[in-house]
Amino acid sequence: MSETIENVIIMGSGPAGLTAAIYAARANLNPLMFEGEEAGGQLMTTTEVENYPGFKDGITGPELMDVTRAQAERFGTRFIMKNVNKVDLSKQPFKVMVGDKTYLTKTLIISTGATAKYLGLENEKKFLGRGVSACATCDGAFFRDMECAIVGGGDTAMEEALFLTRFASKVYVLHRREDFRASKIMSDRVKAHEKIEVMWNTELKDIMGDDVVKSIKIYNNKTDETKEMKMDGVFIAIGHKPNTEVFEGQLTTDDVGYILTEGKSTNTNIPGVFASGDVQDSNYRQAITAAGTGCMAAIDAERWLENQEH
Repeated sequence: MSETIENVIIMGSGPAGLTAAIYAARANLNPLMFEGEEAGGQLMTTTEVENYPGFKDGITGPELMDVTRAQAERFGTRFIMKNVNKVDLSKQPFKVMVGDKTYLTKTLIISTGATAKYLGLENEKKFLGRGVSACATCDGAFFRDMECAIVGGGDTAMEEALFLTRFASKVYVLHRREDFRASKIMSDRVKAHEKIEVMWNTELKDIMGDDVVKSIKIYNNKTDETKEMKMDGVFIAIGHKPNTEVFEGQLTTDDVGYILTEGKSTNTNIPGVFASGDVQDSNYRQAITAAGTGCMAAIDAERWLENQEH
């Protein structure tokens, strides 16, 4: 076990974690960040980011994470590129277990993010960022006057489909059942939209193309028919899974697993533990909102530490 008690440990290295690191480092808290073995979060699979302020010509996701990490490092953030195996939040100082080593900390900022659920098709990963996406709000503008397919039947899929109609010439909603799980008002909007065609009992079986997506293979589970359709973009909208397994039984979450925070703060149910980014935000899920809550978490942690000293 480490004899040093850290002021703050940050888990996760996406926009939320890195922003928290910048603020904590500039407040002389000497933060220690566990980046995870897949550092950078969901932006590492995003080719172009055009809606993050400060980059008038856009920037790739990996580049944005690189410059943000360099900024955090400039102010003294220490990085360890390992996953946290276990945490003990039952008493102060908190214990963070990484491999065979235990780290102690007065505060913990959780920015472990959420992972988009995918269908598990071999070509989903191949075309990720090249026609396949899990976020229409992020990538919809790249599909102006193109034909796109949305996979899903919940409110998220409805929102994504309606958003895409601002850009795409045609939107196909592929749903494996005969009715949507989404709320009636959202379902009705989708069904009534002139640019949207709903394909019931339809499953996505493959995504084809060369450098980018060109077509999809779909299967009708009612007629037992398989066919190929020309398609420019495929949006998977079957939900997200917050990365909160390591905190199970210790932090209050909603039914899906998103960490619940108090009011307009990043406070969790355990004093000294703060949550920011997609791990506690099931609504917006944007890089800029994640960065905003990362800032909040660092300020909340700094103020909490000040109160303990007084």
